[in-house]
Amino acid sequence: MRRLLELTLLGVACCAMQPLAAQEEAQPDGRIRVVPAENVKIDYAQVLRVEPVYQTLRATRSEERCEPLPPAPEKPAERKQEPGALSRMWDSVKGAFTGEAADPAPTPPATTAAKRENCRIVQVDRQFQRPIAYDVDYVYKGTKYRSRLADDPGNRLRVRVAVTPWEAEAPPLPPP
Repeated sequence: MRRLLELTLLGVACCAMQPLAAQEEAQPDGRIRVVPAENVKIDYAQVLRVEPVYQTLRATRSEERCEPLPPAPEKPAERKQEPGALSRMWDSVKGAFTGEAADPAPTPPATTAAKRENCRIVQVDRQFQRPIAYDVDYVYKGTKYRSRLADDPGNRLRVRVAVTPWEAEAPPLPPP
């Protein structure tokens, strides 16, 4: 059993080493390719312009709309006889002693409040806009850039500056 375990581990180790050996063989001149580490620093850029990007939302809701009934036509008023001057004077003297107004002001006819009739359900469409992102134009070391950000950065924008040496592509391998 122990021998079987050792052989299994040896087989796994050989399989893991095979791609590494293939990489070393892939270089015709025997060099091993080295990936340089990235040099990173944080700096600030000057923001030139911020333009919000909006999402348009549409919503529909039901509302009840009612139209008031037209007022009922009024009957023509009956013509009253105007009291004479003597009758008016008598009413005013009588009112002074009894405390009643001599000629009470005519009361306007009572109007009924408009009843809610002719009602119907109407679909009302609403449209809303909300900012979902911001297109930001900014300058860093004299070069203008544009990025889409989740938040408005304000006057200054923190930027990550990474510098890595450029290496020419390795020549293609000759066919086997």
